[in-house]
Amino acid sequence: MTFKAIGKCDKSWRNLALTMSLAISLAVLALTALQAGPAMAADEPDLIFRRSTVFKWLSPNDKLATYGIDDPEVEGVACHFTLPEKGGFKGWLGLAEEVSDISLACRQIGPIRFKGKTSQGDDIFRQRRSLFFKKMQIVRGCDAKRNVLVYMVYSDRLIEGSPKNSTTSVPIMPWGAADAAVQKCGEFVQ
Repeated sequence: MTFKAIGKCDKSWRNLALTMSLAISLAVLALTALQAGPAMAADEPDLIFRRSTVFKWLSPNDKLATYGIDDPEVEGVACHFTLPEKGGFKGWLGLAEEVSDISLACRQIGPIRFKGKTSQGDDIFRQRRSLFFKKMQIVRGCDAKRNVLVYMVYSDRLIEGSPKNSTTSVPIMPWGAADAAVQKCGEFVQ
């Protein structure tokens, strides 16, 4: 092998190393940006607990995680949702696409008070479920005829959504003797 051939080989290895370094730097920067500012309507959810479902030898296990949130526009309503969290190295790095199996339960936890006007299908919580295109959303609606708040969780993608969803309802009821004036959700829907 001549010095010229060795120089070409060395240059191609340097270019490959530079390209790989740049790609890794961009991936780390993208992950940092995604972790710093997730798109959400409510505050960060409160982690209630996690349970491992699939054991992995050298990387984090697959888990089910249960979270709690308060409706940001309706006082007196709390929601809990359980979702799967991928383990493995892809899950650990935030690169795994999470599945759309999410359960939801919302309940009245005090006197219900509306903070202002809302629209049918308003987001109360959003969370990314993959590096780029998939997100989970919890939305709220009002069944004015029955005076019931209806919450639905689903996931969607940029191109195609998922038909998997879960729905729960919260009837607006008096909360104790001092809460005789029950608000009608239909009066707060635009």
